[in-house]
Amino acid sequence: MKKLKSIFKGINFATIAYSLLLLVAVGLAALAMIIKDLPDPEQFSSRQVIQSTKIYDRTGQVLLYEIHGEEKRTVVPFDQIPDYVKRATIAIEDANFYNHPAFDWKGIARAFITNISKGRLAQGGSTITQQLAKNVFLTAEKTYVRKIKELFLAIELEKKYDKDKILDLYLNQIPYGGNAYGIEAASQTFFKKSAKDLNLAESALLASLPKATSYYSPWGSHIKELMARKDKVLDQMFTFGYITEKQRNEAKKYKLEFATQMTGIKAPHFVLTVQDYLNKKYGEDYAESAGLSVITTLDWDLQRLAEKSAKEGAERNRDLYKGFNSALVAQDATTGQILAMVGSKDYFGTPEPEGCSPGVDCRFEGNFNVAVQGLRQPGSAMKPFAYITAFTKGYSPDTVLFDLPTEFAANNKNCPPVVDYKNDYEKCFHPQDFSGKFNGPINMRNSLAQSVNISAVKTLYLAGIDDVLKTAHDFGITTLTERSRYGLSLVLGGGEVTLVDLVGAYSVFAQDGIKHQQTMILKITDSENEVLEEYEDQATQVMDPQYPRLINDVLSDANARAPLYQNSLSLTVFPGHDVALKTGTTNDYHDAWTMGYTPNLVVGVWAGNNNNAAMEKQGGSILAAIPMWNSFMKEALKKMPTVSFNKPDPVFNDKPVLRGDYIVNFKIGDQAYPQIHNILYYVDKENPKGARPQDPGHDSQFENWEVPVLDWARKNIPNFDGMYNQMVPQGVDSSAEVENRQPAIEWLVPQNGAIAKDGDSILVQARITSYFDLAKVELYFNDALVVAQTGIGGKDFTFQHIFKPIVLNTQNSLKIKTYDTQNNSKESSVIVFK
Repeated sequence: MKKLKSIFKGINFATIAYSLLLLVAVGLAALAMIIKDLPDPEQFSSRQVIQSTKIYDRTGQVLLYEIHGEEKRTVVPFDQIPDYVKRATIAIEDANFYNHPAFDWKGIARAFITNISKGRLAQGGSTITQQLAKNVFLTAEKTYVRKIKELFLAIELEKKYDKDKILDLYLNQIPYGGNAYGIEAASQTFFKKSAKDLNLAESALLASLPKATSYYSPWGSHIKELMARKDKVLDQMFTFGYITEKQRNEAKKYKLEFATQMTGIKAPHFVLTVQDYLNKKYGEDYAESAGLSVITTLDWDLQRLAEKSAKEGAERNRDLYKGFNSALVAQDATTGQILAMVGSKDYFGTPEPEGCSPGVDCRFEGNFNVAVQGLRQPGSAMKPFAYITAFTKGYSPDTVLFDLPTEFAANNKNCPPVVDYKNDYEKCFHPQDFSGKFNGPINMRNSLAQSVNISAVKTLYLAGIDDVLKTAHDFGITTLTERSRYGLSLVLGGGEVTLVDLVGAYSVFAQDGIKHQQTMILKITDSENEVLEEYEDQATQVMDPQYPRLINDVLSDANARAPLYQNSLSLTVFPGHDVALKTGTTNDYHDAWTMGYTPNLVVGVWAGNNNNAAMEKQGGSILAAIPMWNSFMKEALKKMPTVSFNKPDPVFNDKPVLRGDYIVNFKIGDQAYPQIHNILYYVDKENPKGARPQDPGHDSQFENWEVPVLDWARKNIPNFDGMYNQMVPQGVDSSAEVENRQPAIEWLVPQNGAIAKDGDSILVQARITSYFDLAKVELYFNDALVVAQTGIGGKDFTFQHIFKPIVLNTQNSLKIKTYDTQNNSKESSVIVFK
């Protein structure tokens, strides 16, 4: 008792009482201020004027879309609205509608807890009456003041109208999307029928829309989510006894047929992606009614070209390869601004094949945005990320690997090192190229340019899966986050990406390692012309420029990629422009990709089927994607400035295998020990420039890589067992080998893809650097020797020669071949067009 007295001692209860009274008085005064100007609920004709949001192209002159430019409404009597509609609406929006007053305390409490936990107004807890009050009299702002007004208006509505009348007003006033206000307009807009003729499935679907009209739009890109919500409505109706189990199940199976969207929308996939952005940032209600002016990054001329290329390409693929769909994204590499986006060949097109079920077995559905939403395996389009990561660790385009049948599932008795391609044990991994051929020794330049699979998998292993994933993420890939799923097949497309991400990532190559944040918005202003946001370049140097320049040098080398593209090579070369290119095809031809870029423009193309069905007749990237990409690129480049890629610095390596020698001569005095092994014999993959491994066999992949190399050597090199791979004395490593260091050639004039005219002289300039003194330089034109220059001396030499060709073909090859004093040689070529 004494303790209790001591606790209360000194407390002034009068002060507390006065404070509480003052607090209540202030609260009541504030409440009075909030509700004093509330409108009369009977004044339903005094609607707030809603201003449409306008989305424009980058010039601000081409109107792409108006969001809710007008309200379409037809009021219908309550008795002509089907019970299915009424009950579906109550079941999903306000199950206790006929039993509670204007508000639901449980819903308000639940919403309050959610809002407190998230630190913002994330949930409203509104009844049907509150929603009616908000939509008729109030704005879309998310504030507690608006919620208080909404609550008091709802109370007034319940005083003046019975429940049926409130539901009647709600169903005739509420927005359903597509500018349709009220159930009659919604029924006509989406099903081309009167509301009184709606069946159970259609009623459930329309009842699904008011929660988020843009997101759940039957014409939007979230059909799967819409169908799930429709099924939830049916489940709720069954739970509350409005329908039987049989009715529910039949309605779930019912095939809904939506009316064609009648709208003036341009670039629909791009526009709807912008609209999704606005909804997420500003809230859907605000974005639809605030009168925003949105200037986007879209280039309308390029967009029309993209739509034409994608549609014509997909129609060609449909006839030739059963590939029904396509997507294309073009981005300004220097700014990150998306210039064109086609998410499917025809947004308004009828799903194909005829009679297919949307979301189930359709090979084409126009409203699905493959570019943004389609998670697809990129095939070999992932390879540059592995090679660039390897280059950062000390490997180079000259580094030699062996393209031979190789089993990568190491230390598995079911997967022996001697590959049997009939072995289909699921844990074995022994890829091959679509051609079924093997190159033997091949350098990384030709391996990447020609998209050789086995050497690419070896490159991924050398670079490290985790480091390659980090590179991809640094460059802008937002997927590939499930690390446990990815193995060495990652470099062949064993993970899913989106086209828009891949285009953004390739722009980092184009920009020498600078990542420009991708954007679709230049400027947004509100109805008062206040700027809400405006484009500002967000650029980050994510990698040293040398390594992207090495990739660009490889991917823009038309001679290096020629063996892969063969008759399609001309579709990859654009006279006067430096164009880098990488394609990708997934197993069984499910997806075909082309990623091509200049220093200022990146264009990515996807071809395939929505339902992931394989294309037929080997409809891979070269046949199904390259023609589509070419048709866009050749026209788009006409309005682009001519810019060349920056050349990488010459790369010198002490280790022979890193600089391109697959025969390595260990040497002491005059005694040579020539060796032919796989690269793991010479380098520690964690430190390729460091000392040679003391025991290469400690690497789990060594044996599996070594067995096919030795087998190849015995079959292709005379007297291999007698002359090669003798035991090297202890302490001798490849640093003792000094005979095979190749020179480097950098073309100055002409650049690859240059144009010459009949009768013109051609100036050739090239910088040649070498570890040893240079001895001779030869120039060839279409494989015919033009000139040989000897007695050069020195390690850095600029070669120059002018000549006039006797015959100039449509496509011509210029080749320089150089030798040093140790007879090491190097050759490099460019193509000149007539």
